[in-house]
Amino acid sequence: MNTIIKTDFNFPGQTDVYKGKVRDVYTLKNNKLVIVATDRLSAFDVVMPKGIPYKGQILNQIATKMMEATRDLVPNWLEATPDPNVAVGQACEPFKIEMVIRGYLAGHAAREYKAGKRMLCGVEMPNGMKENDKFPEPIITPATKAEQGDHDEDISKEEILKRAIVSKEDYEILEKYTRNLFKRGTEIAAKRGLILVDTKYEFGKNADGEILLIDEIHTPDSSRYFYADGYRERQDKGEPQKQLSKEFVRQWLIENNFQGKEGQILPEMSDEYIQSVSDRYMELYEKITGETFIKSDISNIEPRIEKNVLEYLK
Repeated sequence: MNTIIKTDFNFPGQTDVYKGKVRDVYTLKNNKLVIVATDRLSAFDVVMPKGIPYKGQILNQIATKMMEATRDLVPNWLEATPDPNVAVGQACEPFKIEMVIRGYLAGHAAREYKAGKRMLCGVEMPNGMKENDKFPEPIITPATKAEQGDHDEDISKEEILKRAIVSKEDYEILEKYTRNLFKRGTEIAAKRGLILVDTKYEFGKNADGEILLIDEIHTPDSSRYFYADGYRERQDKGEPQKQLSKEFVRQWLIENNFQGKEGQILPEMSDEYIQSVSDRYMELYEKITGETFIKSDISNIEPRIEKNVLEYLK
């Protein structure tokens, strides 16, 4: 299957390019960004050697829909999507933290809880919780933004302010935006029979100093979803929850003795496994958006992207 795992474009007025774990960010003059969502798959902060067909398109299109559905709450960077894999918008100076918000004890929070910790990023987690239980109130557990190859690290609000990573005034806006977005995301998910378990938001300041929502939101890469149907019964029986997120890839890696730790060897992903991951992402798209996924033409992805972006930039 044809996938796009690396890009090497040279757009008119291009001044810089940054290759993230999954996205390649091209900076143009006039404070414009062209972000290409590749088919790269990252887990445990490690990029897998093979791409997942349609993954970039899926993430880009979910993020676009969610940006449009939250624009009335929080201003965002997005201006256009000239190609299924591309988003264009305002360049921002990103805050060096990710705003992680959790409605349920799952994933990293559950692993920390199991290890006996009751404080996460300076926030107390109640005693007597089981994995995947709902928190009394959603908790914000920020993480520092790691350079490529490094791991994001938990950090408390107090530490962020003490180290002046973000000013108190700005942090309060980020906190408010995060809670509002999570509330809206929870409502959108509920309409689709889903529970938005946890997610992360990234923010930046544009040239005018306005705080904007950037990157992607409410996608299976940045969020965890459970199926609402049967959630209670599974919790009561102590069974694992049925998930819609990238967690299934993480679980497969854990079963194959890989968690991104030193000395561990990345397991080989067979073509069958890659196809199953691609199918799972399409299922995620349809569940999250309530729409049928329409595959774009992937016979010549790079020329297609270049043509569409150049036409838009005219």
